[in-house]
Amino acid sequence: MPKMIFVNLPVENLAAATRFYEAIGCRKNEQFSDAKAASMVWSDTITFQLLTREYFSTFTSKQLPDTGKTCGVLLALSRDSREDVDRIAQAAAAAGGKVDVRPPMDLGWLYNRAFEDCDGHTFEAAWLDAKSMPTS
Repeated sequence: MPKMIFVNLPVENLAAATRFYEAIGCRKNEQFSDAKAASMVWSDTITFQLLTREYFSTFTSKQLPDTGKTCGVLLALSRDSREDVDRIAQAAAAAGGKVDVRPPMDLGWLYNRAFEDCDGHTFEAAWLDAKSMPTS
């Protein structure tokens, strides 16, 4: 069995969050989704578990962050091309997210744009040309 990661994220509006994650390329796994959670499959080994804030609170005794004011995690998503980076950023904006929450990074061999989902969780979409990467 491959190693997998399930990224659990608290969301305010489960339906809106589900639409956002579908727009950036996830597929909803109905088997693990209900009125409190949406299981959004990014790849064979990565799934975003969108949990209502109330349901998420049952898994931790810590206070949930206000993601409009704080950042507890920065999630990076690899893309196959610079155009794919631009496409996912455009899809994020069209689905209610905020795009280019910091200036895009273009080092020639690395292209990166940051966006937030509708709950303020921060993502970077990145393309890397490893063959052109500086060696020192």
